Amino acid sequence: MSSSAVDAGLLLIRVCCGLTMAAHGHGKFFKGGKIAGTAGWFDSMGMRPGKVHAVLAASTEVGAGLALACGLLTPLAAAGFVSLMIVAGYTVHRSNGFFIVKQGWEYNMVLAVIPVGIALIGPGRWSIDHLLELDSKISGWTSGAIAAGVGILGGVGTLLGFYRPPAAT
Repeated sequence: MSSSAVDAGLLLIRVCCGLTMAAHGHGKFFKGGKIAGTAGWFDSMGMRPGKVHAVLAASTEVGAGLALACGLLTPLAAAGFVSLMIVAGYTVHRSNGFFIVKQGWEYNMVLAVIPVGIALIGPGRWSIDHLLELDSKISGWTSGAIAAGVGILGGVGTLLGFYRPPAAT
């Protein structure tokens, strides 16, 4: 397989996954109930303070999504995806089982695993990381470990520090 086909494939996956995540953050900022509505939802599920988490979630979704799409600081962008999806999967989807058709955590897993895979492989030659020669400094297992490790620590740390589910009625 040609290296240009690999680079094109990585670009396609990065842009699709990254812009999907960025669109979620954009929606929290500008659609429906905006930050106030998202904050109320976060408070109701036990992510307190809701407004802080709404702004952090939306900002991380936009930032990590655009960074992954551009191939910028790929391991850290991937870590943002992992952290976000751990929190979303646990707080919103965990009780619904695996499959997304029943609001399960399937989609969260896919949006967490794809960026870690990209971090392991590298963002490709058609990325800002390559342009800045960052991909030659941190790559392979180290990049994947940063993506997964920092993401897991961020997600689990957020849950331990801030998730207080409402009492069952």
